[in-house]
Amino acid sequence: MSHRQAPPADLDPELVLRAYAMGVFPMADHRLASSVYWVEPKLRGVMPLDRFHLSRSLRKTILSERFRVTVDTEFERILQLCAEAAQDRPETWINGPIERVFLDLHRRGFAHSIECWDGERLAGGLYGLALGRAFFGESMVTRVRDASKVAFAHLVARLKAGGFDLLDCQFQTEHLSSLGAVEISRDDYAALLSGALGDGSAGLASGAPLVEGDFFALDRLPAPEPAVGAGTVLGPLSRNVIAQLLGQTS
Repeated sequence: MSHRQAPPADLDPELVLRAYAMGVFPMADHRLASSVYWVEPKLRGVMPLDRFHLSRSLRKTILSERFRVTVDTEFERILQLCAEAAQDRPETWINGPIERVFLDLHRRGFAHSIECWDGERLAGGLYGLALGRAFFGESMVTRVRDASKVAFAHLVARLKAGGFDLLDCQFQTEHLSSLGAVEISRDDYAALLSGALGDGSAGLASGAPLVEGDFFALDRLPAPEPAVGAGTVLGPLSRNVIAQLLGQTS
C-alpha cells in the first residue's frame, strides 16, 4: 500500500472525485485525526457483479420480511454508524473531513447509502460513491445479524440493473470473500477502472462526460407477476426482483 499525508483541512469534493477516478481514496488514522492520507493498495478488493455468492440462507433472508431496505433515506445516519467504534471494530478510519466531504458528495448526487431496517430500528447498511459505471464501496455496518449482507446483496443487484461495471471494495476481507469478492493487482484494477469511467481519470480531469451508470434503474423495474397461489410481490424493491438479479444460489 502507498499513501501520502494531506494537510489538516476539509477535503475538496472535486479533488476527492478526481482521486477516485485515479484509483486513490482517503483514509484517516483514527476517528479524531485532523488529517487524512491517500491510499492506493497494491492489491485491490473488487466484487465481480456476475460472481456474487448468493447462498440459500441469504436468499431466504432476502425473500422473507426479516428486513426492509431503503436507499438514500438515512445517508448521514449510516455514515455515522460506520464511523462509530464497535466491539468488533474499536477504531475506524472515518474522521471529520471524510465525513463532511461525503455528506457534500451525497448532496451533489455522487454518494449513496443503502439502509437495512429491523422494524423501526436501523439495523445496518452501507455507503459509497458512484462515478461513471463504477461504485466505490466505502464502509458497511451491521447492528443486527445479516443486515449488512442483505444491504450488500441489494447493492449488487442495483448495480447490475443500472449497468455498472465495477464494484470496488478497496480491501479484501474474509466477509467480502465469502460473498464472492476477489483481489486483483493494481494494474488490473486500473484497467477495470478506466473501462468503467470511459477514458479513466483523463476524462474527469478534462471535463469530458463520463459514461454513467444508473443507480436508480432498479426502482423503475416492473415487479414480476406473482405465481399462481403465491403472495403479493412487494413494491418497487421487490424481493423477488433482487433474488432474480443475483442469480443462482449455492
